[in-house]
Amino acid sequence: MGAVELPHPTLRTAAGRDGPAADLGTDLAADLATSLSERIAGEVRFDTGSRALYATDASNYRQVPIGVVVPHDPDDVVATVAACREHGVPVLSRGGGTSLAGQACNVAVVMDFSKYVNQIESFDPGARTVVVQPGIVLDTLNAQTRRHDNLIFGPKPATHSHCTIGGMIGNDSCGSTAQWSGTTGGNVRRLEILTYDGTRMWVGATSEEEYQRIMAGGGRPAEIYRRVRDLRDRCAEQIRRFPRLPRRISGYNLPALLPENDFQLAQALVGSESTCVTVLRAELTLLPEPANKAMVLLGYPDIVAAARAVPEVNQHQPFVVEGIDDKLITFETRKHMHPEALHLLPRSGAWLLVQFGGDTADEARGRVDDLLGALARAGHSPVAKVFADAAHEEQIWAVREAALAATARVPGEADTWPGWEDSAVPPEQLGDYLAGFTTLLDEFGYAEASLYGHFGDGCLHTSLPFDLLTVDGVAAYRAFVERATELCVSHGGSLSGEHGDGQARGELLTTMYGAEMVTAFEEFKRIFDPDNRMNPGKVVQANRLDEQLRLGPGYAPAEPATHFQYPGDKNSFARAANRCVGVGKCRQPGGEGVMCPSYMVTGDEQHSTRGRARLLFEMVRGETVTGGWRDESVADALDLCLACKGCKRDCPVNVDMATYKAEFLAHHYAGRIRPRDHYSLGWLPVWARLAMLAPGTVNALAHTPGIGTLAKKLGNLDPGRDLPRLSTASFKRWFHRRTPGGSGDRGPVLLWPDTFTTYLSPGVGAAAIGVLEAAGFRVVMPRQQVCCGLTWISTGQLGVARTVLRRTVDVLAPYLRDGLPVVGLEPSCTAVFRSDAHDLLGHSLDVERLASQTKTLAELLTERAPEFTPQLPAPDGRRPRAIVQTHCHQHAVLGFDADTELMGRIGLDAEVLDSGCCGLAGNFGMTPEHREVSLGCAERVLLPAVREVAPATLVLADGFSCRTQIEDGDTGRRAVHLAEAINGAVRGTPIGDYPERTVTWRPEGRRARR
Repeated sequence: MGAVELPHPTLRTAAGRDGPAADLGTDLAADLATSLSERIAGEVRFDTGSRALYATDASNYRQVPIGVVVPHDPDDVVATVAACREHGVPVLSRGGGTSLAGQACNVAVVMDFSKYVNQIESFDPGARTVVVQPGIVLDTLNAQTRRHDNLIFGPKPATHSHCTIGGMIGNDSCGSTAQWSGTTGGNVRRLEILTYDGTRMWVGATSEEEYQRIMAGGGRPAEIYRRVRDLRDRCAEQIRRFPRLPRRISGYNLPALLPENDFQLAQALVGSESTCVTVLRAELTLLPEPANKAMVLLGYPDIVAAARAVPEVNQHQPFVVEGIDDKLITFETRKHMHPEALHLLPRSGAWLLVQFGGDTADEARGRVDDLLGALARAGHSPVAKVFADAAHEEQIWAVREAALAATARVPGEADTWPGWEDSAVPPEQLGDYLAGFTTLLDEFGYAEASLYGHFGDGCLHTSLPFDLLTVDGVAAYRAFVERATELCVSHGGSLSGEHGDGQARGELLTTMYGAEMVTAFEEFKRIFDPDNRMNPGKVVQANRLDEQLRLGPGYAPAEPATHFQYPGDKNSFARAANRCVGVGKCRQPGGEGVMCPSYMVTGDEQHSTRGRARLLFEMVRGETVTGGWRDESVADALDLCLACKGCKRDCPVNVDMATYKAEFLAHHYAGRIRPRDHYSLGWLPVWARLAMLAPGTVNALAHTPGIGTLAKKLGNLDPGRDLPRLSTASFKRWFHRRTPGGSGDRGPVLLWPDTFTTYLSPGVGAAAIGVLEAAGFRVVMPRQQVCCGLTWISTGQLGVARTVLRRTVDVLAPYLRDGLPVVGLEPSCTAVFRSDAHDLLGHSLDVERLASQTKTLAELLTERAPEFTPQLPAPDGRRPRAIVQTHCHQHAVLGFDADTELMGRIGLDAEVLDSGCCGLAGNFGMTPEHREVSLGCAERVLLPAVREVAPATLVLADGFSCRTQIEDGDTGRRAVHLAEAINGAVRGTPIGDYPERTVTWRPEGRRARR
């Protein structure tokens, strides 16, 4: 079979730095954008910022697209491809954009299906099938189908919370459960496909009768089927000699075309990575997930020993067999990931995580016992720990699923990258393969890399410390991958075990399959895409694996002077902007954690943490995004960042977009007029202090029709929100005039007088004082005017923030040096002391003392007054209940475990809502242009939960913003601070909303009531 090259996808202008067809030309691009805008209902984005957003995926590669289309429905997709065909422009379908081999970036029109083309079109529980659009997220699909006989789409990649079905079809994804369910391809019944020339048809298993019917219909469908069958028949014997292993993902899935496999054209196209067709719809097979599961961890001396045990474990037909090594656990420990789970691991050098399913809990546990008995009888029983409860199993799964991100950006280690992250061999060969692979790692100096993966299917994952910044480093990268390819093939393996070939492995397929079979792959693509306009340069006739690198020897980003220190990124903003590895966890449509609230509302890439990080990376790169700190595309993407800091904790590599946004705003508005709310809300501490000269008058004017409206307009405040009312008397004056209560036996503590508590919620401060004194502490507060600088930080007025914060540290220094705890009541202000102060002021002993000595009220009481357990009264004989909104900064910086423990101690049955950010987030939700997103965040979980809860249930929220959002959200409820709830227990106040008259705030200067 002679080699026939596919046409090169050069367009009508010369190639640019990003590869062939990098520069479509201004006029032609404008014509195409206009044509698309006239034809589709979705979004057409050919602006620089949108192109930069999609220039890379989770791989080592970067190719700036021609433009981006966000289609509204499958018909939009058809119209998009038609317009691109008329202009001769390549196209690329994209789902979650988490591909590790470069297949989701190209110089093409990128179609992002995830925002709109994500519907379940039909579901037949009896037939166990479902028809979906390709943009639907796996967990979203399974949440719907699981309600019927526990049916799910079986393959479950680690990105299951945000990967799309279309992306899984593109890569033939597998995940941990594929040992039970099979790969994505094995669970696809039919696909509705669209070829570049406009042919649209359903494909699937093809009987002889069906084949003849298609032939009789003629036209392009008949031509495709005829040529595909001819290719199959000519190559059948070679196809039957493909490596036999559970995860042969590399190359095209031609064995699906064999007669014994029902000439399954849909399954043959699964894993083709958008290089042959565009998938419009998919009919999937569903499986009943085992009702009960039991897990055992088996400990071995090292990862090779664990791999050698896999064949024996597999004989017992487990649901899942995963392998992890001790380096992964070390890295997660250093990054403070999953501490509650890591202590569950038995001491070993490596582990097999083995899970069994069963109809009953006893059946699942019995299968674990059978395995352990068999291993013991064989005379080489490993260390074992059994888990039969779902909570602990989920904790262990979290350790494994975080592996990709956990091995990136490890403190004290070199950065790691994909490139050989996905090989697979027959499971019986895995031990020998790993023995050779570890030797190869030693030879190239990559020995510190962690090894883990889906060992039951023989699949190895690893991220390696490639040097992708120097000529010699890139040469070593290529040499290693070529050697690893030879090693893998010698063990009967596949270069990819689930992530696909893309650009990372496409040019290596000849080593695995031989030149003749690679020519057959090229012919298969040419049948569907004769002009090579479908994701060119990937899989076949692929770009070189060491070209179009996201970094590369030519990478020379700007290194601007910054206000923050960025100590975790070697004091480099450019390095911080490159922290995102593209995992895409910030693109979850919902679920646990806070990140990323604006994405949850808009579903738009530019409003995800990853999207913003990509734009900042492109900004410092300076090639596509050329405006630097003044660039409006970056400003637009950051505009809907709530600065919630959820990503600081929830992002697996701890991207801190709130800090990056503050840094950007500081430079963006340097020497320029700022938005009005930066002056009104950004300077809130100053205005509040001045207003206290006549608080009654200010309150009256602010709530007088006309005057209040004018004030909101001048300050760029949302006219739909009420201005918060100032305290009518000085909280600090009251405190310093009052007679202290309690014994003070536990010593002094400094109560931090944050702006929100001091001027807007003095009842919270008074309640906290009552609690602290009842617990035996002596409360002190500084007499000087102090502030944490939060409002200036969040609006990017960092020069002022630094001055304010440095003065505050100076005022607090004597207290800190005397060892006093600093108790913070407002989570956002408290988080400044624990995190931002160090990053903004740099190292000093007083700043370090401030960070370590700052405590939340719950932390102080649980650590220093463990026997302090006042009980809330329970008039009906049952434990009082509460629903709890966790402040974002408490979730991200401070932690909430102490609060949960303390609520239990005072007899409160608390449900902590999985509601994410309330949506107000300081100044964000107070501005009119953010109203829709702000309320969208709150309406996702928080406000409906508050509206539905029983009147006797307490609503707890420590954040002033959270309490304000709840009161503004048409709930009819008033949320209270934990300090007020505990003080209620001290005073014996029945649970429920605390009306203003019961608060312990007494402005007359008399001692607070208890």
